[in-house]
Amino acid sequence: MIAFGIDLGGTKIEAAALYPDGTFAARVRRQTPTDYPSTLEAIAGVLEEAEQQAGARAARLGVGGPGSVNPHTGRMRNANSTWLNGRTLPEDLTRRLGRPVRYANDADCLAVSEARDGAAAGRDPVFAVVLGTGVGGGLVMDGRLVSGANGIAGEWGHCPLPAPTPLETPGPDCWCGRQGCLETWLSGPALANHDGRGLTAEAIVARASKADPHARDSLSHHAERLARGLASVVNLLDPGAIVLGGGLGGMPGLAEGLADRIRPHVFSDDWRCEILRPRFGDSSGVRGAAWLWDQ
Repeated sequence: MIAFGIDLGGTKIEAAALYPDGTFAARVRRQTPTDYPSTLEAIAGVLEEAEQQAGARAARLGVGGPGSVNPHTGRMRNANSTWLNGRTLPEDLTRRLGRPVRYANDADCLAVSEARDGAAAGRDPVFAVVLGTGVGGGLVMDGRLVSGANGIAGEWGHCPLPAPTPLETPGPDCWCGRQGCLETWLSGPALANHDGRGLTAEAIVARASKADPHARDSLSHHAERLARGLASVVNLLDPGAIVLGGGLGGMPGLAEGLADRIRPHVFSDDWRCEILRPRFGDSSGVRGAAWLWDQ
């Protein structure tokens, strides 16, 4: 049976249809609107186009995107696409599309995709990290997505930075209302703020590749903080693989040197864990959404 998924991003919505072997039967992209009714209609539109391309109708739909659904109320929360918060998105989509919808955070979808047949296939547990405009995480154990009793498992970006130095205390203000969240240290905007020259994260990486000492220092601080943050995950969950997704996750040299940075903070005399980049890149989100009904 062909599986259908939607990746609801901040700038684009992507619909895809996948054959059982994971190859694409259809892919459609459209710009993401900035209000709720238009978002519902845009999802319906890309799904219809994907169905036409695939020559099949979606019996059910998986959707990955920002935030998560409160399992007690059915309402969205924690989405940086703020027009989604407080809405009963899966219920409203089910009604609009006339078929059942399952929703998960985009980092959860990354974890599902990469653990199923991606870079982390055959490893367990798998912790997937999104390092981009925001910071998130997803956890797959025994081949199953772990959502938690309250639907917030993997919300690693809103844990505090471990072992902060005096200069890192209390930490930058976070949009969630707290201070010093990992997102305020590890996101793209956080890297730009640390560098302090008004450059984008992409520009900092480019300058570092040309031996700019200030840019290299900024990336070194970022990697060291990332290692401290991931060490707390390692000590709690002991993953067999960590997948680094998002725009910053693919920075040259980050995955290769990260294990050595994490190791001093891990409570083990012989710690082993693979640090991987996603096999499917930015396709992992929509692939994971399509497989949500298998979870």
